[in-house]
Amino acid sequence: MTQYAPGVTPEIAAEHLPTDEYAKAVEILGRAPNLVELGIFSVMWSEHCSYKSSRVHLKKFPVSGPLVIQGPGENAGVIDIGDGQACIFKMESHNHPSFIEPYQGAATGVGGILRDVFTMGARPVALMNALRFGAPDHPKTRGLVAGVVAGIGGYGNCVGVPTVGGETNFHPGYNGNILVNAMAVGLADQDRIFYARGAEAGQPIVYVGSKTGRDGIHGATMASAEFDDASEEKRPTVQVGDPFVEKKLIEACLELMATDAIAAIQDMGAAGLTSSSVEMAGKGGVGLEIDLDKVPQREDGMTAYEMMLSESQERMLMVLKPGKEPVAEAIFRKWELDVATIGVTTTTGRMVLKHGGETVCDIPLDPLSEDAPLYRRPYEIPPSRPAVDPASVAAPAHLGEALKTVMACPDMASKAWIWRQYDRHVMADTAASSEDPSDAAVVRVHGTNKALAITTDCTPRYCLAGPVEGGRQAVAETWRNITATGAWPIAITDCLNFGNPERPDIMGQFAGCVEGMAEACAALDFPVVSGNVSLYNETNGVAIPPTPAVGGVGLIEDVTKRTGFGAMKDGDVLLLVGETQGWLGASLYLREIEGREEGGPPPVDLAAERRNGDFVRAVILEGLANAVHDLSDGGLAAAAAETAMASSVGVKLAYDGPLPPHVFFFGEDQGRYLIAASVEHAESIREAAEAASVPVSVVGIAGGDAVSFNGGDTAALADLRAAHQAFMPRLMAG
Repeated sequence: MTQYAPGVTPEIAAEHLPTDEYAKAVEILGRAPNLVELGIFSVMWSEHCSYKSSRVHLKKFPVSGPLVIQGPGENAGVIDIGDGQACIFKMESHNHPSFIEPYQGAATGVGGILRDVFTMGARPVALMNALRFGAPDHPKTRGLVAGVVAGIGGYGNCVGVPTVGGETNFHPGYNGNILVNAMAVGLADQDRIFYARGAEAGQPIVYVGSKTGRDGIHGATMASAEFDDASEEKRPTVQVGDPFVEKKLIEACLELMATDAIAAIQDMGAAGLTSSSVEMAGKGGVGLEIDLDKVPQREDGMTAYEMMLSESQERMLMVLKPGKEPVAEAIFRKWELDVATIGVTTTTGRMVLKHGGETVCDIPLDPLSEDAPLYRRPYEIPPSRPAVDPASVAAPAHLGEALKTVMACPDMASKAWIWRQYDRHVMADTAASSEDPSDAAVVRVHGTNKALAITTDCTPRYCLAGPVEGGRQAVAETWRNITATGAWPIAITDCLNFGNPERPDIMGQFAGCVEGMAEACAALDFPVVSGNVSLYNETNGVAIPPTPAVGGVGLIEDVTKRTGFGAMKDGDVLLLVGETQGWLGASLYLREIEGREEGGPPPVDLAAERRNGDFVRAVILEGLANAVHDLSDGGLAAAAAETAMASSVGVKLAYDGPLPPHVFFFGEDQGRYLIAASVEHAESIREAAEAASVPVSVVGIAGGDAVSFNGGDTAALADLRAAHQAFMPRLMAG
């Protein structure tokens, strides 16, 4: 017979845990859990915190490398960028909160990812985001865009960290569940990195930051469930952020980190005080005892359950070395932040919570994490859809008009309306951001000649058309965008956004994308050092397109040698690096010109990707290229158009090979780059390519004020710009 503690009904238990998980909790405790304990099991065993459906697949990722200091398992990943310095970065989702309450959902997503980075001792230097919205004509899209963008800008601008780049897509597949993925990047000295592990028994547990309120309760649980028509009623589970408090918290934590006071530190993110205390104690192999009466509270009469599950923002938990409490208190009081010693680490290996003089929780810590459910859910990886026969794709009446149509579509259109609301230059180290013609954002390492190249990438239509190939492509394009700046790609973080994992078709999408990503990471020496899994992204049984967003970081050793695609000069020769077979499956041309969303994704030859990218990087570092742009959405025609618009110089494209011209110009074959170089340097590049067995061909010359095809069809740059810039203002004007 199932056991229930006083005050816990079968219905209450079922709201927190599935029947088998509840039975497991009873087995661990040797008795029925009370409501506080039930809440703690619920959030720690949620999909969001335990990765119970994804852990078996995530083990496929390569997570180490010569420049990896810390891989997955801490607040963020850490890589070596030389000279005793480290880059710390991570990407996370705030999808469900942002759909319910766009401004605060997006704002607190930014705040949370910043805490993941500065918790480890890094000063945040850059923010990125990857946003997916529904169809432009969906009644909710305009309001969601406005709220999310305002939330990202409002928080990032106020906290004083530049938002330097990202990506924004629109598709009906996100009508009922938008995606808001936030990435933060920070810098630290390698000998001043802080971890959640490190606590020893007998050390004080100190709470700092904002007071605890009732906002965000069950946020982690909400993020582990799909939506329905009543989801907007969940507004109370969305946290409320204060970027000015976050700024003070950053400065206070970094000041304390300059002392020798901290043994372990953890931000209060998903599941708040519960997850932060459990993770620190578990990683340190100690127990803990907390007096909840000492937790700073902003509301009267808060219960132990509410305090442990609250996701109020701008809070940190740390374990200090004994006797260092006055040091921490002085610093946090100076910054006008709450600070309180709320407990102590113990030798018991248990979480003991007291409230009102009574013990309200007594749970063994190891089983709470080590015995968390692990599901091997049934799945079948869908094969890639059949390739599209190029002969079935009609030539357009006018190549120039087709180009304007592609450049005006939501995927390709300028997102200036969005990024102009972000402060891109605060801190004065941004060398290239959304406004600059660069395939990746570039942020200088302050006080040095080095810079970080940062990008976020994913092509969901490829992942839907073939998950394994789509996963490979997401990593490969990230690697390619970093390479196109002249940087050495070092490592990635990810945010894996999928639907309900209990459905074998969705679990197959997840497993396939992870398999493809893992293959690409291994082939490109591009390990995964941090990340996030976001499942149950669906409404009324309709899942989002599989969206494994990838955030990459690379190093430019001499920022003066970086390149973008805005410095092409009149008379430059245009060189295409890589082979073109004319792949139109799942392409923008097929969708926008033919109205067909079909066909398999372009195959990714990882060996060719590596060879071509290494060659292009060498060309950049030798100073031979005036402009470099990777080829992706829209193929050669789109890359040439973007380069021409950015450089204010037209291009005359030419092709006389076996493929129909529209197939050659708009095919989305992978592993390709467009280089603009002087005549002299172009010849040097061609000679070097021949020696390196890298396919390079001349595809045009720069000049004039239009993009022309084979001396015929043209699209004036002025018309292209007008089409390219029209979408966002028109959408937001209603």
